[in-house]
Amino acid sequence: MSERKVLNKYYPPDFDPAKIPKLKLPKDRQYVVRLMAPFNMRCKTCGEYIYKGKKFNARKETVQNEVYLGLPIFRFYIKCTRCLAEITFKTDPENTDYTMEHGATRNFQAEKLLEEEEKRMQKEREEEELNNPMKVLENRTKDSKLEMEVLENLQELKELNQRQANVDFEAMLKQYKEYEEEQKRKEQEEDEQEMKAMLEQAQNRRLLVDSDSDEEPGKPRTKPVAKIKPTDILQEDPEPQSKKLKTESWERSVGKLNTKPQLAGLVTARKQKPGPALAERTENKGTAASTASFPTATGSTSSLSLLGAYSDSEDTASD
Repeated sequence: MSERKVLNKYYPPDFDPAKIPKLKLPKDRQYVVRLMAPFNMRCKTCGEYIYKGKKFNARKETVQNEVYLGLPIFRFYIKCTRCLAEITFKTDPENTDYTMEHGATRNFQAEKLLEEEEKRMQKEREEEELNNPMKVLENRTKDSKLEMEVLENLQELKELNQRQANVDFEAMLKQYKEYEEEQKRKEQEEDEQEMKAMLEQAQNRRLLVDSDSDEEPGKPRTKPVAKIKPTDILQEDPEPQSKKLKTESWERSVGKLNTKPQLAGLVTARKQKPGPALAERTENKGTAASTASFPTATGSTSSLSLLGAYSDSEDTASD
């Protein structure tokens, strides 16, 4: 069984490479290659910008009858990404760059134009110096003046650098630190003075308050009376003031019901036949009760009060 990945091929002993037929390919045939745009360009058809580095599937061909020092020049065909118009550019080995041919305009080539302008001026100057010797002298004097100016500017820069080199940065930092410490010390002193002034004001106020309290007579403080028993609260009048006013107005209009002073004069005790000593005691009690109760029964009592008094008298009589 033969090897799958063969590195060496078998050539028979009668092999003649001259007998192999050669392909006759056209010289201007095109190849499809993958490349990136070598510069920024703008399409002339639709105005679309194509930036440097954008990838294209381009067609490559060799330019006929154009060679630079034996190096062939290649032409590339790409299509616009928007309108599919054909754009062509070719290599420029003389300037190691690319040149635009058709379909677009190159952008952002100010540096290249500046270099071309400098080359053109240098070429014109050399041509003038060859034909006119006085022009050569003028150009030399201009060059010498320009060189002197450059040397003077260079000397000024050196002097500036020396001045900056003589500056002692450590001394500057030390001076700045001392200034900061002095500022902090001043701030601390000002804070201490303010604190002292505030303390003095507070002491003066206390002295004035103490002197005023000494001059005024001492007022006795009323101590709250503590309740001895927890049941004392039940003996107090829990009714509010508004309820008291209502009861007073009711009593004025209708009269009190079941009041002992009013009923005491209407109640009569049952007479018994006791001994002489007991009779005297009851007579004395009856006279005292009549003298105490009758003046209280005024004419302002209404029928309801009399009815209540009558019912109370019956209860006492039954007892």
